[in-house]
Amino acid sequence: MVEEAQLSRAPIQNLADTVAAYFVPVVLAIGLIAFSGWYFFTEAGFGFSLTAFISVVIVACPCAMGIATPTAILVGASKGAQNGILIKGGDYLEKTRELQAIAFDKTGTLTKGELAVTDVVGDDPDDLLRLVSSLERRSEHPIGEAIVKFAEEKGLNLVEPQNFEALAGRGIKGTVTRKEMIVGTQRLMKEIGAEMDNNIRAQAEKLFDQGKTLIFVAIEGKVVGIIAVADELKENATEAVATLKKMGLQVIMITGDNQRTAEAIAMQVGIERYLAEVLPQDKVGEVKKLQEEGLVVAMVGDGINDAPALAQADIGIALGSGTDVALETGGIILIRNNLMDVITAIQLSKKTYSKIKQNLFWAFGYNSALIPVAAGAFRSFGIVMNPIFAAGAMAFSSISVVSNSLLLRRFIPEV
Repeated sequence: MVEEAQLSRAPIQNLADTVAAYFVPVVLAIGLIAFSGWYFFTEAGFGFSLTAFISVVIVACPCAMGIATPTAILVGASKGAQNGILIKGGDYLEKTRELQAIAFDKTGTLTKGELAVTDVVGDDPDDLLRLVSSLERRSEHPIGEAIVKFAEEKGLNLVEPQNFEALAGRGIKGTVTRKEMIVGTQRLMKEIGAEMDNNIRAQAEKLFDQGKTLIFVAIEGKVVGIIAVADELKENATEAVATLKKMGLQVIMITGDNQRTAEAIAMQVGIERYLAEVLPQDKVGEVKKLQEEGLVVAMVGDGINDAPALAQADIGIALGSGTDVALETGGIILIRNNLMDVITAIQLSKKTYSKIKQNLFWAFGYNSALIPVAAGAFRSFGIVMNPIFAAGAMAFSSISVVSNSLLLRRFIPEV
């Protein structure tokens, strides 16, 4: 990935190519005008006229312009990899500096993704846990895995469910020991019209206030219990959010959790704008809405549910611990799963772009300034450029570009 990124083109390279496409014919024209002017309208002679032409062409050689962008991208991508950031292409490295908003997934991104069961509410908690775990055995969701693990640790005997069906982003349903069960979000319970008594409702409100994720259990159309799971924030999540906000970026959290849980987590991490109860297929739509506001948006996620949103965002940032599809979709991969590396990526992008602009100055401005000297404009003052010195100046331009790019190796994240 690093090698591919180093060989890729950044959009600003198109500007350099466009300038070179016009610059070369203009230089040749200037060289011919200098030759003709000195040869036909002065007594300078053929030798000096030819020398002026050759000096102009050599001193203005655009070879440094061709390496101005690639050398900076080469060093920038390498420096990113050294800091645990894989950048898949020069376009991502350049675009990251323009970001105005960062959208974070919650589970596994802002939080550790290590879910654990904290509460089981029901008339017979162990039996409720056994039934739900039996059904969740067929689920691939992290919450289901946490519930099954908890049941196995308690030594409960699980059975094989029948008629299992996953309800994307909402829950699961099936039959366990002849009991038709639906397990999922509060939103799902409302959709199926499941009855819920006041005691369970009060318990749910209490658990929601604690920022826990709740799984409601309905048997034969009635909510009979709740299983609560909790997930800890990553150690650096709050610091990363605070730093991004100081940099002037909008920070948004997008989650499938209910409004109350999302609000609790958002308050803990310091995010004012959050979107709750967003189904996996709707995340991409929420990213589009942010873009329609005129924002340049990055999406940070780790799961298969985040892949479409990662692809839709201007910059998709995937955590290295995430699913293969997320890693494939993201333009930037944070190998160390450290959210502070989002800030490092932005800083590196700005630094690399700054080096590219400096390189273009050395490649274009420096040589252009010497064209009048090479053309003999200062001959009356005794200043004449020998083609050998013109070649030296041209080479020095390329050396300046490469040396300036190599200064990126001294880049240190300011976090």
